[in-house]
Amino acid sequence: MTQSAEGTNREILTTLDGGLQIIFDKRERVSTNQYMQLYSCVYNFCTCVNVEEVARRRSGISGPGGNSPLANPGAEFVGLELYEYLKDYMIKYVRKLRQEIESFRGSELLDNYHRVWLNFQFSSNVVNGIFSYLNRHWIKRELDEGKPDIHQVYNLAIVCWQRELFMNLSEPLTAALLKLIYDERMGETIMTSLVKGVLTSYLEMGINCGNDRPNTINNTAQNREKKEKSLEIFKTFFENKFIEDTRTFYKVEAQQFLLNHSIIEYLKKVETRLSEERNRVDRYLDPSTIDPLMKACDDVLIAEYLDRFRGEFDNLLENNQVDDLARMFSLCERVDGALEILKVIMESHIERKGRNAIASVPDSGVDPKVYVTVILDVHKQFNSLVSTAFKNDPGFVQAMDKAFTTFINHNSVTEAQKGGNRSPELLARYCDMLLRKSNKNPTEVEVEEALNQVMIVFKYIEDKDIFQKFYSKMLAKRLVHDMSASEDNESSMLQKLKQMCGFEYTSKLQRMYNDTTVSKDITQRFKREAQEKQIDLKKVDMSVMVLAQGVWPFQLVETCSIPTVLADIMGKFEDYYVSQHNGRKLDFLYHMCRGELVCNHPPGKRYTFIASIGQIAILLLFNDADSYTIQRILDSLNFRTDQLLQTLQPLIKIGILSIEGDELNASTPLDTPITLNMNFTSRKVRVDLSKAVTRTEVRKEQNDVQRELEEDRRMVIQAAIVRIMKMRKRFQHQALIAEVIKQLTVRFTPNVKVIKKCIDTLIEKEYLARVEGDRDTYEYLS
Repeated sequence: MTQSAEGTNREILTTLDGGLQIIFDKRERVSTNQYMQLYSCVYNFCTCVNVEEVARRRSGISGPGGNSPLANPGAEFVGLELYEYLKDYMIKYVRKLRQEIESFRGSELLDNYHRVWLNFQFSSNVVNGIFSYLNRHWIKRELDEGKPDIHQVYNLAIVCWQRELFMNLSEPLTAALLKLIYDERMGETIMTSLVKGVLTSYLEMGINCGNDRPNTINNTAQNREKKEKSLEIFKTFFENKFIEDTRTFYKVEAQQFLLNHSIIEYLKKVETRLSEERNRVDRYLDPSTIDPLMKACDDVLIAEYLDRFRGEFDNLLENNQVDDLARMFSLCERVDGALEILKVIMESHIERKGRNAIASVPDSGVDPKVYVTVILDVHKQFNSLVSTAFKNDPGFVQAMDKAFTTFINHNSVTEAQKGGNRSPELLARYCDMLLRKSNKNPTEVEVEEALNQVMIVFKYIEDKDIFQKFYSKMLAKRLVHDMSASEDNESSMLQKLKQMCGFEYTSKLQRMYNDTTVSKDITQRFKREAQEKQIDLKKVDMSVMVLAQGVWPFQLVETCSIPTVLADIMGKFEDYYVSQHNGRKLDFLYHMCRGELVCNHPPGKRYTFIASIGQIAILLLFNDADSYTIQRILDSLNFRTDQLLQTLQPLIKIGILSIEGDELNASTPLDTPITLNMNFTSRKVRVDLSKAVTRTEVRKEQNDVQRELEEDRRMVIQAAIVRIMKMRKRFQHQALIAEVIKQLTVRFTPNVKVIKKCIDTLIEKEYLARVEGDRDTYEYLS
């Protein structure tokens, strides 16, 4: 380097020295002219050199023929000299700042540290701009070549600050910060802006230190690693100690608080503390602190006291303290596994409440409406609780569903009926009450809402095939006797059942419903033809329902002799139907027939009786005499004795007929006279005799359903076994039973003994065979 160049550089460094003193020491505002002068100094220092001389000094190569390994060795050397000059200046300056503030402690240390940090950060930004030429050229090249311990000018300043000032004062600084946070937790007001400002320096050191290297690969893993490294100083020197202090603080506070307060008050306290900690992060901590901070609070304030929470949970349920339950839930869901025992407790509680509610209502076992209403009341209470307090958490919803399934299918009412589940029957009877005509005349909207409620209960019914049996019989009666209040409601209910159980479940029900529509058309065409061909229908207005065999739950039943006038009309209809449908045969279900009979006594009064065909036959006898013995009625109408007694009972009970002596029963002598009551009166001019259903009929219907159900289930189980074995070819005994139960649980819960009997039956029928040498395995015989 020539003497002129050396002199020029000394002058440049002298100028830079004065500029840096103005910027750092005096912290005076640098004018635009001064800024540009200092920038020019940096530029001139980097460019005003003798390239050849510097190359020789750096590489030891002499002579004009020597080849330097550097593209611009002069610029490289001068850049290093200028970089080292700036680094030395910053180190000396930061050491000076440290000496100024290192004697302070507590808040005074934080105040002074924050003050000098802000000034230093601002000055470093200004210097970074002045030395931007060095950043863009020499420093960039050094970084690209991977040279160690080289930084952009601003980052160099931060590194100097970290090494020379922060590392010597980090312990008293962090201790002062933690003391302020402790004071705030104890209710004192602190300068949060001071805490935030000091912590910003922790973060700034992490963000900028080591952040000069260029990204060669841009991927998520590298970015995550870079983010973690940028937080290293903050975590090492503050966060880790802060989390440790947090655990200690809340461990002591929780123990002391619970000595004098209840768990309910403790829940509120914890909720408040968690909110304060979240707010603390928002106000002056780094967002990355939220997870470890909340984890520490959860461990100390919640996980440590889960046993106390569980002990109080049942009491909260018992007293329906929704707000406190919601509070406990929101706290426990923060801890892994903490909710599991609460679900079990709630399930047991709901099951107990449901059983008690049913047992406490005297009429719940006989009145379908009372029974279903009790269940719905319990469901409304706990469904609201799960929704409000437990946010419809899937685990709690599942626990509630299990509890309802248990107590609806196993309670005092169901246990009173041996060999059967009463809940499906009562639910079906409740549906019948809603869907049949009544004096109350609820609107279709009200009925629809009630049916929606029915489906809530239906979801929990285990033996849905029992419900199907009873519902089918009652639907059939409503349709046959024209007792449906609304076709829309009937159709809606079928659709709901179909959505929940599938097409197969409702296929027969739908065909029954369709038969009624077809039957109306058949009746109209018959009447039209009778009118056109002048067929005498004896002035009897009739309607006929043609029911598909195997679809409707009716069987042919022997009944009495049909009155001549009705038998004649039925014969004419049969002739017409057979003529229209070649090859078909009609079987009349006389026991399902109903008719209206006009009564003209006593004089001046006129009543219309809605009666079964047997009741009509009996009443028509009294056109010829006022009194008949039981035996004479039997002889005249060819009743079986038990059928006659059952048919007479409603007529005697209502008062149309009378009997001398005791009530009519199986021991009543057959020579007992039955007399027409000439003084019969009723507030209604239309009296429905067909509605009178005796307990014997109800029991018979229950027994019939049970018998049919057992047979149906055997067939369904056999079909399932064949279907499974056809697919598996070979299957082990226990696995086969488990698979059958799995497939059929949607409809009913199969009995293992019945499954075993069905397997034996299929072996006898040669659908299955036991594998030789392995009697516990079956194979399918194709």
